[in-house]
Amino acid sequence: MKLFGIEFAPLFIPFERRIQTFTVVLYVALFMQVLSLLGFYLIFYLLFYTKFYWISIVYLTWYIYDFNQMHKGGRRFRFVREFKLWNYFRDYFPMHLVKTCDLEPNKNYLMCLHPHGVMSFSWFCHFCTETTGFSQKYPGITPHLLTLNGQFYSPLEREFFRSFGGSAASEKNLKYILSNKGNCRAKGQACGLIVGGAAESLEAHENTNRLVLNKRKGFIRIALQTGASLVPVYSFGETDLFRTILRPNTSRIHRLQVYLLNLLGVGLPLLIGRGIFNYTFGVLPFRNQIYTIVGKPIHLEKSVENPTKEQIDDLHKKYVEQLESLFDQYK
Repeated sequence: MKLFGIEFAPLFIPFERRIQTFTVVLYVALFMQVLSLLGFYLIFYLLFYTKFYWISIVYLTWYIYDFNQMHKGGRRFRFVREFKLWNYFRDYFPMHLVKTCDLEPNKNYLMCLHPHGVMSFSWFCHFCTETTGFSQKYPGITPHLLTLNGQFYSPLEREFFRSFGGSAASEKNLKYILSNKGNCRAKGQACGLIVGGAAESLEAHENTNRLVLNKRKGFIRIALQTGASLVPVYSFGETDLFRTILRPNTSRIHRLQVYLLNLLGVGLPLLIGRGIFNYTFGVLPFRNQIYTIVGKPIHLEKSVENPTKEQIDDLHKKYVEQLESLFDQYK
């Protein structure tokens, strides 16, 4: 039904589709820091306005004690990753994880994820839940989704991300996991790193595939230092979930976006999605199928403690060529 140019959702639709939308609303709220604000509010409210102030004190003590765990592989809970509610999240789009070859469980992997998209829906689905069968497709491999450090500064929000197996996208954390330290001592660790980072979210325009990659070589250096195999991974459809407003690089709006990106560490693209009860505008993604292709790994013969610029450049060139080949084969 259309009213004043707005296309509203039908009043009566299958309950399953309502649940699918609900799970996406939860994720979008999380991505937009709603849970973070709620966490700070609860800590403050319980501490100063109720007799349950001791809950805040206990939690803040735990928060300080456990703060650096985000650089040590995080903490995961299997039942959270396997919670059936996330099947509805997968089916909203729907999402597909495509395996092209086996990954040997006696090696570690740096899985390079492209593109970032606006809100990285596919990476949450594949690496933080088991709805697309990651563990069944790759037995013996433990996935870690690495994300902004800021996600682990906030009460509640950090617990949410860590319970899914998320941890910080820091050099310290990458080396901790890929060097098999502590809780990650077993081989078969797979770090999912969104190489383009938040800067790539400003390039997430529908029907385009623009990556921030040519100057990103830090992940190559870490792979050489740890001996981890590089795996190109590409999600087709991730950039088609919103209609984004493309502005020239010389415009004031674009310069403001870049300034905020450098200041806050997050991209703020201008976007148009759908709403909960309408299909015309809002911040929810459109229903669009996503196919994520996991390519063949580039194995390294041995680790290099101090890789040279030539070694980094050579491996980076080889990686880009393999990623382009993967893209061309499956586009």
